[in-house]
Amino acid sequence: MSLNYRSRWNLIKKIFFIIFLIHTGWFLVFLFQKFNEVDFVVSNLRSKVLLVCTLLTLIFLCYYFWLRKLPVVNKIGVAVKETFFICYISSFLYLLAGIVINPPLTITQLANLLGGNKLKRNYISINEMGPNIKLAVIAAEDQLFPDHDGFDVKAIKKALKFNNRHPDRQRGGSTISQQTAKNVFLWQGGGFFRKGLEVYFTFSIEKFWTKKTILERYLNIAEMGRGIFGVQAASKAYFNKNAKDLSRSEATMIAACLRNPKVFTVKPLSRNVAYLSNIISRQMSNLGADPDIAALLR
Repeated sequence: MSLNYRSRWNLIKKIFFIIFLIHTGWFLVFLFQKFNEVDFVVSNLRSKVLLVCTLLTLIFLCYYFWLRKLPVVNKIGVAVKETFFICYISSFLYLLAGIVINPPLTITQLANLLGGNKLKRNYISINEMGPNIKLAVIAAEDQLFPDHDGFDVKAIKKALKFNNRHPDRQRGGSTISQQTAKNVFLWQGGGFFRKGLEVYFTFSIEKFWTKKTILERYLNIAEMGRGIFGVQAASKAYFNKNAKDLSRSEATMIAACLRNPKVFTVKPLSRNVAYLSNIISRQMSNLGADPDIAALLR
């Protein structure tokens, strides 16, 4: 690495370290406010966050005052630091790019390709999506989407209670914002680490993106069938028409498959999709007059 390149890289790291401190400090203030909500996102979040912060502090102190004097450990520490900056800088730039563009390829889409599935997708702008599909997805996935800060605490509590009573039938309480953050930046699956990152990125897109942008990204990248991503690809695959031309019943069927797109199938029409589509249709009638939702449909 040349001296000139190294100095530029060090300057970039200093700039982004300041950005990271501001970004993360802003997030921690938000998180501490949410600690007043019982079982926010994951059970015992307060104690888990405090434990992680304590462990990270102890590791840093041990490294700074003792371990970094060992040549091998110092090399590992430098590699970890460089990896951190590369990951944070790239994710932050990706966050900014997401204001204007859809993600070129998500981890979920890549996993589908590697799993032997074809990748069907066709990104379109939110103005090219008809009001039926936008309203159907909001009705099915997140009826408070225009009003919350990325997290629907009541829905999370209900899901946690249901999951505790029915460990073999897990139910999610994630908002459209949470699902968008997971699909754009992360991978499928659970675990505290992945869930913690999801909270961080959900907070971030809520602060940097508009609600319309979040909805557009979600409607373009959400899995809506095996190897089918986004409302345009789903509309073409199931009904051979554009998303803006979907009827109310067609939109509800696509929205109904979002809960489990590999099992809840539109073609052939599964019983779950047929049942849920009727419920979604009734919810659409209730939500259509909401002025905040109406603004998202225009």
